[in-house]
Amino acid sequence: MKNKVSSTQVSVRRRSWSWQNYLNLQRAEAAPLSLFTQSQCVPSRRTGFKVGMKLEGIDPLHPSMFCVLTVAEVIGCRLRLHIDGYSECYDFWVNADSADIRPIGWCHDNNHKLHPPKGYSETDFDWQLYLQSTGSQAAPSTMFTCRTAGCGFSIGMKLEAVDRKNPGLVCVASVADVIDDRFLVHFDNWDDSYDYWCDSSSPYIHPVGWCEEQGRPLTAPQGHPNPENFLWDEYLQETVSTAAPSSAFNLRAPHGFQVNQRLEAVDRRNPMLIRVATITDTEDYRVKVHYDGWSEQFDVWCDGDLCDLHPVGWCQRTGHPLEPPPDSPPLPPPSQGVCPTAGCRGVGHIKGAKYTGHHSAFGCPYSDINMRKEVVLPDRLGGERVITLVPVTLHQHGNQSDSKRGVQVKTESRGETLLLPLGKRRRLTDRLSQPTKFIHLKKEEEGLNLRRLSPESSLQAILHQSVFLSAMSAQPGRDLSFCWEQHRKLLPGVAGVHADTVQQWSVHQVSEFVESLPGCEEQAKQFRDEQIDGRAFLLLTQRDIVRIMSIKLGPALKIYNSILMFKHTKDGSQSHAQDRSQSHSQDRSQSHTIDRSQSQDEDIHT
Repeated sequence: MKNKVSSTQVSVRRRSWSWQNYLNLQRAEAAPLSLFTQSQCVPSRRTGFKVGMKLEGIDPLHPSMFCVLTVAEVIGCRLRLHIDGYSECYDFWVNADSADIRPIGWCHDNNHKLHPPKGYSETDFDWQLYLQSTGSQAAPSTMFTCRTAGCGFSIGMKLEAVDRKNPGLVCVASVADVIDDRFLVHFDNWDDSYDYWCDSSSPYIHPVGWCEEQGRPLTAPQGHPNPENFLWDEYLQETVSTAAPSSAFNLRAPHGFQVNQRLEAVDRRNPMLIRVATITDTEDYRVKVHYDGWSEQFDVWCDGDLCDLHPVGWCQRTGHPLEPPPDSPPLPPPSQGVCPTAGCRGVGHIKGAKYTGHHSAFGCPYSDINMRKEVVLPDRLGGERVITLVPVTLHQHGNQSDSKRGVQVKTESRGETLLLPLGKRRRLTDRLSQPTKFIHLKKEEEGLNLRRLSPESSLQAILHQSVFLSAMSAQPGRDLSFCWEQHRKLLPGVAGVHADTVQQWSVHQVSEFVESLPGCEEQAKQFRDEQIDGRAFLLLTQRDIVRIMSIKLGPALKIYNSILMFKHTKDGSQSHAQDRSQSHSQDRSQSHTIDRSQSQDEDIHT
């Protein structure tokens, strides 16, 4: 597996920026090193991981599962890991000293189930044969951080735990696994998408009876016959289990972070990047992180000991590029030739690691379009569930907090927003009322499945390269003008036509335009039959054209490229671009709503 983007590419225009100058200019101070945990600080040794090495590790979207992993990218002491046999969309980032990764053979030696790559059976999978067949090497065991500490929890013990995805709930839970000083919290009768790893000092776990002592409601296991009158004594007897001893809980002290302190933080919406950040609010165990130079809508609440927070200077010492504020002197603002979103350099993609770059608002993690919708993928294990690939800004009102022991549930004043983390989510009402776990979220337009559809002509191949491969180029900015030049030559009837003009087209005009495209004569009738006018035409996505309208790949590429060209035509006025963005968000739901809903249902069940 190749490195798709190098650290030198990511670090363009960063060398002249200085933390010390920035702190002086802002009259701010760095968060003291003493406030950070060991996992947040610079590792004691340099990482030796290389692209292509194999290892075992926890799937963050299925915390109970150890999978076969491959190092797909190394930047500083951070690794992008690929789950063998599955799409790159499920890749994830970890620090090289993460407790979630282990050398090959660890699961076998420690009596843990290893889930093999797709297509391999659990009984027949053999590491040595797999390494030989893939021509790869195992990551040496010396590269992994050794942990020997234990804890007072054992598998099967019962406790009360905060549902991290619905933090207003405290639920009946069990210890599902124990590794060193950490254990896996599992909510009884729910699937593992709610599970999380923690240690005995976590503010999210409580002994049996805590809710009763605090006068708080306890959420009974799903399917419990009498949830309103749940009794621990009866439940422990029915399940032949024991409560975790109170002595096993060792609540840690609150963090010491203060408002306005600076630090370095992984960008939650674009995790290949680490940005200059500021603490803008605090609770006992959580902090609100603001990415300097960016809108407050990107702010995120997270635990103070989250391994994605780092002290000032961490990037420089580990060899990881640091993203300074977009408007920070002496650096010029980012070139907008790559991405139309202010401050964005075209690095990263809304759909995760499958693409490392983008050149439009549709692929931008920070665009207004993508801030208002959830990007989801099918659960890689199949079934009806879907996962959230990119977080969405949600409103949260009211004031709720745990007293004494426990974490405060973040409260936002009316009008403010809370950025939820990656991973599967469901609403509070769903968690309480649904008899079975099912997650149905709005789906973003999905890209063409080009691997399943073979090119039909040289024109089609060139268009495919200009649109889709430019986003994966090592230098997307340099290649962008060449891509649009290809468009103009191959689709001369599109050049110079503005999107605001296309918006006024009638159904007949849209049909005539489609008919004018080479090889699209037959599709023109379909556009007439579907009553697609100019506004609806501009709202069409790749998914609409290929899957819903069932148009073959060749014509689909030409039609969608035309739409892209209309949207990117420069008319010298920024107002048109703003109007189009507003129109897109306001009117998108009015166009082909029924068709897209049907397509979502079909995709979820395929």
